[in-house]
Amino acid sequence: MRRRSLLLSVPAGLVTLAGCGDDGDSGSAKSSKSPSPSASAAASAPPPPKIVDGPVPAITAGTKFGEKPTVAKGTGEPSKDLAVRTVIAGNGKTVAENDYIQANYLGQIWSTAKVFDNSYDRGTPLVIQLAQGQIIDGWRYGLVGKKAGSRVEMAVPPTWGYGSEGNAQAGIKGTDTLVFVVDIEDTFNSKSSAKGKDVPQKDASLPTVGTNTDGQAPKITVPKKDAPTKLVANYVIEGDGPEVKADSSVLVQYEGVLWDSGKEFDSTYKRGQLASFSLGQVVKGWAQGLTGKKVGSRVLIVIPPALGYGDNPPQGSSIKKDSTLVFSVDILAKM
Repeated sequence: MRRRSLLLSVPAGLVTLAGCGDDGDSGSAKSSKSPSPSASAAASAPPPPKIVDGPVPAITAGTKFGEKPTVAKGTGEPSKDLAVRTVIAGNGKTVAENDYIQANYLGQIWSTAKVFDNSYDRGTPLVIQLAQGQIIDGWRYGLVGKKAGSRVEMAVPPTWGYGSEGNAQAGIKGTDTLVFVVDIEDTFNSKSSAKGKDVPQKDASLPTVGTNTDGQAPKITVPKKDAPTKLVANYVIEGDGPEVKADSSVLVQYEGVLWDSGKEFDSTYKRGQLASFSLGQVVKGWAQGLTGKKVGSRVLIVIPPALGYGDNPPQGSSIKKDSTLVFSVDILAKM
């Protein structure tokens, strides 16, 4: 299992399909193996910081976007404010608060230059939401307004990092200012969609799914035919990103309807909020249907009862026993 980021301020709740039809977060929160401040500390967040453009230490090697940087030790006293400097300006989408970002990063301690975390060595960028309670406040405030394709360096005082308690497991004291270099690869919000090549939908016995990529829910049209008895997982739009593995976590947009009626029962589009989860936490039809599919894709998944909820549908939902479920799933990122 890959090592988790140290940036989480509290373990993030993961949405699972067990809550289809619920408006609230019905997912179960997994406890993070990463050290993190308590939920009560995150709930009493400090006021927004003043943002200044320095000082930040020099980047002495790995100076290109996407390269693992080497960062000098901080000199003198760091700012008591949040120091943020755009080292490389990108021209992609602008990051907003509550967006998810995909980024590579390195974090070290100002006074010692000790690296306590980096994603470059793991070979997998971090995908995380810039929201209170999901990530340290230095990132939440420092990256808003930056554009994808940018390299940003930040010096984060304890107030907007791990607070006066620090993070003992990472070797961070309560007085340490933290230095981060962040390469923002992409940003996602409730209007994000798949991106790739449309794939012909020729099987008249299967639902058709709209190929619009405007952030609106694609139309799902269910044929007046018997539902398939086996799992269907077909590309509607084929992306060119990495393949999803059976143990992956993913960030998605999705729309779910019932085969019998075509009635919507769950939708991230309707909630205006993306969903993120591990494939180990969802019904078998989702896990099997998304495994092997490429990031950036839109996938039609038709789930027979045996791979869905069978005779035990979620309470309070419009799903009846032994329902066949139809989903359009946009795989935005692997987490």
